[in-house]
Amino acid sequence: QVQLVESGGGLVQAGDSLTLSCVVSGPVFRSLIMGWFRQAPGQEREFVVANSGSDGSAYYAESVKGRFTISRNNAKKTVYLQMNNLRPEDTAVYYCAASSRSSGNVATPSHYNYWGQGTQVTVSS
Repeated sequence: QVQLVESGGGLVQAGDSLTLSCVVSGPVFRSLIMGWFRQAPGQEREFVVANSGSDGSAYYAESVKGRFTISRNNAKKTVYLQMNNLRPEDTAVYYCAASSRSSGNVATPSHYNYWGQGTQVTVSS
């Protein structure tokens, strides 16, 4: 069984930076596709970024490209989301997700088997 625990959310001002962490427990990590999604009140869960464990490739939503960076530490079974130049529209609950599926659309929530509990990020203007 895979469990994910996020941390690092908080209240920041526009232009600030924040790093989210997601610790993964379970027998496998390196082969998992790891993703970050976010959900603002009254809105659907939105894709932010995904990272392939096999080749390290990353896929970003256009809204965060150039500002957010995903990375992973296989030894620590941890994936990070570095968020720079934050904007008020980045305010949401951020979720870490993991997928053991080898094919499919990594930008859709249904691709992921496992989810964290979420961490709140609030960006004030």
